[in-house]
Amino acid sequence: MNRRSPLRRKLISFGYGVFYRIPPRWRSRLVKTVTARYSVGSVVLIFDSEAAEPGRILLLRQPPGRGWTLPAGLLERREAPIDAARREAAEETGIQLTPDQIRPAVPNAVVHHRGHWVDMVFTARVPAARTELSVDGAEVWEARWHALDDLPVVTPATARLLGHYGIGPEAHLDQTEAAR
Repeated sequence: MNRRSPLRRKLISFGYGVFYRIPPRWRSRLVKTVTARYSVGSVVLIFDSEAAEPGRILLLRQPPGRGWTLPAGLLERREAPIDAARREAAEETGIQLTPDQIRPAVPNAVVHHRGHWVDMVFTARVPAARTELSVDGAEVWEARWHALDDLPVVTPATARLLGHYGIGPEAHLDQTEAAR
């Protein structure tokens, strides 16, 4: 049932008619000017494939060191999110993930409305005992495996993101609270 008044419907129809008569190039510029902008990044949740339940996850300690984080970073121009996740895992942990080792998480996209960014989230499973970790000491100070039921202090953004997957201090929150 349409609750708009007839006059409002006519005005909206007129507005769309004008909008779609604008050349596509200018329409695109107009949309980009008036809509919110979001940065897009990729995050990879790397789990220990050999760990007994509840499992282990790889976390990073990065400057300024106020909490542990996940391998993540912004997409480069024209880079696919899955490729960015693989690149960030290699750069920050030394783990070279093959395309068959990495999968989209469910949900795959987490929108952070307050910060105006979108995380494209992926998961991977590697055997921790046979996987050598390598950090550069500048961007990443330390990479370490942590039990899912005994995580160290994580950053607020990491806690919110992990909460979407039932992990960590915000795992008990429903999706609307975790999206804060």
